[in-house]
Amino acid sequence: MPGKNRANIYAGLTVDIILKRDQRTGERTRGVVKDILTKSANHSRGIKVRLEDGQVGRVQEIIE
Repeated sequence: MPGKNRANIYAGLTVDIILKRDQRTGERTRGVVKDILTKSANHSRGIKVRLEDGQVGRVQEIIE
C-alpha cells in the first residue's frame, strides 16, 4: 500500500521510507513510525515520518 495518504499512517506501523540522501538511488529503509511530520492529508512524494531510530524520510510503502 503506498504511503501518500496521511490517514493510512500511524505510530507503530512498519513502513519502507526513502531518506533524503537516498532519493537519487531509490534505496529504501524499513522501520517503525514514531512521528508523522507531514501536516497535509496527502502528499505526492509520500508522507514524511520519523522512525523510532530517529531517521526521517518519506513513506513509499506500508508493510502489512
